[in-house]
Amino acid sequence: MFEVVTKRELAPNIVEMKVKAPLVAASAKPGQFIIVRTDRYGERIPLTICDYDTNDGTVTIVTQSIGISTRKINSLEAGEYFDDFAGPLGNPSDLLELPEEELKNHKVLFIAGGVGTAPVYPQVKWLKEHGVDPDVIIGARTKDLFTYVSEMQEVGNVYLCTDDGSEGFHGNVTMLMKDLIDNQGKKYDRCVIIGPMIMMKFAAMTAKQYGIPSVVSLNALMVDGTGMCGACRVTVGGETKFTCVDGPEFDGALVDFDEAMRRQNMYKNNPKTNPETHKCECHG
Repeated sequence: MFEVVTKRELAPNIVEMKVKAPLVAASAKPGQFIIVRTDRYGERIPLTICDYDTNDGTVTIVTQSIGISTRKINSLEAGEYFDDFAGPLGNPSDLLELPEEELKNHKVLFIAGGVGTAPVYPQVKWLKEHGVDPDVIIGARTKDLFTYVSEMQEVGNVYLCTDDGSEGFHGNVTMLMKDLIDNQGKKYDRCVIIGPMIMMKFAAMTAKQYGIPSVVSLNALMVDGTGMCGACRVTVGGETKFTCVDGPEFDGALVDFDEAMRRQNMYKNNPKTNPETHKCECHG
């Protein structure tokens, strides 16, 4: 049993929980995910690790209420328990593989859309701890949907944008990315993009136009998280990959996003599958 230590609402239908899971916290790395089950009859739900604390043995997750299973997760209160909290799973961010001197000279831009801000946070935090000062674009439809802004401002240089202009730059993340490069003289060696599939597609296309290598997270495709169900198949550079075992992060320039979005939409109206795990809640 895994206790919910704290719970808070970040935005409408978006909940953050710190869960007591010492063994997971001790092994977790930025970019990885866990699989939770609320009770013995509950569905397995993959969720990106949004933070971890080895001292108090907690792992932070953020879940968006979309369907039955995620509403069930978010109905848990502090002091209640998950039956299962398995992980860490998946491959960590490849930023962790860079030599220290190369890492310190690396100019990284993170782009987070919607609840994608939460899983971006541990990577930005890890870079800050290793002497890197990354830029972070956080985009939302309107200011009320922002999450993790104050946390992110403590570890990175944050640029906000909203579709309706209610806060920050008036426009989407790709427009702000172009503004930073074209008008503010920013130069980047890498772009890490996490958020809705359509946002990742166009942000990766924009990065390619500027000759910037990009990395995207395809967690939203995952179902069982072990490679057995095949639901998370994706074509990367002409080869078939499984998001949960080969990823969840891939080269954004090589991902067939159109195929990935078709696969994501296949499950939305199928009553025999869980539609919610094929939306962007796994990034949150």
